Amino acid sequence: MRSRQPISQTSRLAHRATGTAPANRMVPEETPVAFSFAGTTHAVMMASPADFEDFALGFSLTEGIIASPDEIEAIEVEDHGAGIDIQIRLKDQANTRFEARRRRLAGPVGCGLCGIESIEEAMRSVDAVGASKLTLGATDITSAVRLLSKVQPLHAETGAVHAAGFYIPGKGVVMAREDVGRHNALDKLAGALAKAGIDGSTGAVVVTSRVSVEMVQKTAAIGSAFIMAVSAPTALAIRTAEDAGMTLVALVRGDDFDVFTHPERVAYGVAQNVA
Repeated sequence: MRSRQPISQTSRLAHRATGTAPANRMVPEETPVAFSFAGTTHAVMMASPADFEDFALGFSLTEGIIASPDEIEAIEVEDHGAGIDIQIRLKDQANTRFEARRRRLAGPVGCGLCGIESIEEAMRSVDAVGASKLTLGATDITSAVRLLSKVQPLHAETGAVHAAGFYIPGKGVVMAREDVGRHNALDKLAGALAKAGIDGSTGAVVVTSRVSVEMVQKTAAIGSAFIMAVSAPTALAIRTAEDAGMTLVALVRGDDFDVFTHPERVAYGVAQNVA
């Protein structure tokens, strides 16, 4: 596959108080990325052309297509010019489950009820993380966001991509991924953590975006009891995090933040421990 660069240089007219002049700027690329299982396209995302295998593995995990990385037989990335097709081959048992799920969601054309299961799929319950013993100090939370900002090379050049990172007390942000899409960045992080064998219960997910319900669902699939964000959560995300036993911290700005669910995991002093 030919190499794709996640950023490009473009020309512009830059208007400032002192005048207007031509200038160059680095901007992020985005391309269609298709996930194909057993030769059939399942989903297409507009994404940054990078970390394709992490993306495929993370998407398969966070969407519940596989339960563990060893259920994937192979991942092949094909560049078709107009976009990327990621061919994912599942092992027998996982493939059987996926085929049954696909038949259930497809439904006959024109069926008035066929959308119901698709809605249920979107509103699926999340794995409970309430048993997690992870607690974080206030300084952990504010430090995690600051540390994530230092491992965003694409954002540093373009100012136009999201990031998702994994923070472990005492170690900092041990893994981070960037993408034009916030969900994509989190999927790529999930895949990277799975490939590295990092247990999601040992740390916190930190993101540069708002927190929608999908971000909570994907964090629960990673196994983390914490999601921390620089922007605000939706009401549904708050309810979902509460039901899952997850601590949702948002609006982390400087030394300020808001805890929306399960505040018992936040210690307003030094970092605590991971059990």
